[in-house]
Amino acid sequence: MPHEANAARRHHIPRPKRRVTNWTDYNEMLRRRCSLTVWFTDNAIAAWRAAPWTTPGGQPHYSDLAITTALTLRAVFHLALRQTEGLIASILQLLGFDLPVPDYSTLGRRAWTLALLAQPRATGGPIHLLVDSSGLKLGGPGEWLVEKHATEKRRSERKLHIGLDAVTGRIVASTLTDRHVDDASQVGPLLDQIAEPVELFLGDGAYDRTAVYATLHERHPAAAMVIPPRADAVLSATAATKPSQRDRDIKRVAETGLMAWPRSSVYNQRT
Repeated sequence: MPHEANAARRHHIPRPKRRVTNWTDYNEMLRRRCSLTVWFTDNAIAAWRAAPWTTPGGQPHYSDLAITTALTLRAVFHLALRQTEGLIASILQLLGFDLPVPDYSTLGRRAWTLALLAQPRATGGPIHLLVDSSGLKLGGPGEWLVEKHATEKRRSERKLHIGLDAVTGRIVASTLTDRHVDDASQVGPLLDQIAEPVELFLGDGAYDRTAVYATLHERHPAAAMVIPPRADAVLSATAATKPSQRDRDIKRVAETGLMAWPRSSVYNQRT
């Protein structure tokens, strides 16, 4: 038995708030969690083989749909490439389909060049889009040699651009680019992945660009843009007669200072 002095520091499982009354349905639902059902549509069967190329050279045998299906099953069941090949072969055999099975070397080679289309993610209503980017360092399996023996190793870096819904906390859009890509240039690709209207756009000073304001105004005219102006920001030509939201932010920063501007706006939602 643990000592009584450590009772306050032990993890206590809270009591359930709701009692299960439909035990029959509940047990059936738990059994269905391990049920595996795989089916192929007629369109998937027709698009399994790759379309012939019109240019000279070798012809591909498998379409992107076939490679994507195999790699998806590999990711779901945490399989190696050879095991993935065996799983696809067994599924096609059980379903009675006369379709070719991509071998493990083809799956590994095509995985590097396969382009996955981003699917629009619906959130159920207008969203408060918060965008930012983060650098990623990619290292190979010999990374420990650099630390142990101080050997030189070429590293590659990427930049991950994320669009987050500040209301629900869900990631609604993302792109992966080279590290030299500007953050403001990825606003358009991020908006392409969002099907719902954007009510509020939040970004740091890297997104204070004319192209960002133009893209948001074109796709979401009613969206409010909260972006801190840059240090060298200047007013637009129509600031005296028809000031924009950016013109008002520049004047407010000049009057109260950049540190006081987040408190007077909703920019603190980024925190």
